[in-house]
Amino acid sequence: MRTTRPLLALTGAAAALALAAASPASADSAVLTAGGTAVAVGDVLNASLASGTTATLYSSATGTSGVSCTSSAFTATVTDNPAAPGIATESLTGHTFTSSSCTSNVTGVLGVTGITVDNLPYTTAVASDGTVSVTPAAGSTIQTTVKLRTLLGTITCVYQAAGLTGKTDNTDNSLAFTNQQFTKSSGSSLCFANGYFTAKYAPVTDTSQSGSPAVSVN
Repeated sequence: MRTTRPLLALTGAAAALALAAASPASADSAVLTAGGTAVAVGDVLNASLASGTTATLYSSATGTSGVSCTSSAFTATVTDNPAAPGIATESLTGHTFTSSSCTSNVTGVLGVTGITVDNLPYTTAVASDGTVSVTPAAGSTIQTTVKLRTLLGTITCVYQAAGLTGKTDNTDNSLAFTNQQFTKSSGSSLCFANGYFTAKYAPVTDTSQSGSPAVSVN
């Protein structure tokens, strides 16, 4: 499938997550810095898709059949930011996909009605090596609901994942997810059995700081 607003969190991510910016880390720097200072607990981080890229949910890791969106964003709130090296944590509170920017090339599908990321917030852990882990609350799951318009009317496809793994890059302050697998939990035969989510968000910025500087991972 190629559509989705929530995906991820297939959100995030959105998913939530923090990215990097500029200078090499010193021994006493925080894991997340922005504008040369440590990102404060409670700061809000935002990011949209990197310019010229799309968020995709394809039916296979190597295929091109599914849903594609040109507009997606995530919002996360920092909950812990220790000294580096270490692991910072965030609460991913929003991960959206603009349905009007989404298209699908699945046979029998005429368009994308909506994509929603369910069961938020998710917990995001950002390690000093740039690895990002997104997990749901205990007893919950990462879930995305995709609504598609077909010749037979609107169908609803629900996809779930136990967790997502991404990677940050201080070169462009980005957070990327590559072929993160979701499994269909419900939906018609037009909903493919697995969805593989790929997206790159950049730059990740700290909107709580003046000028919304880009975030670096140290």
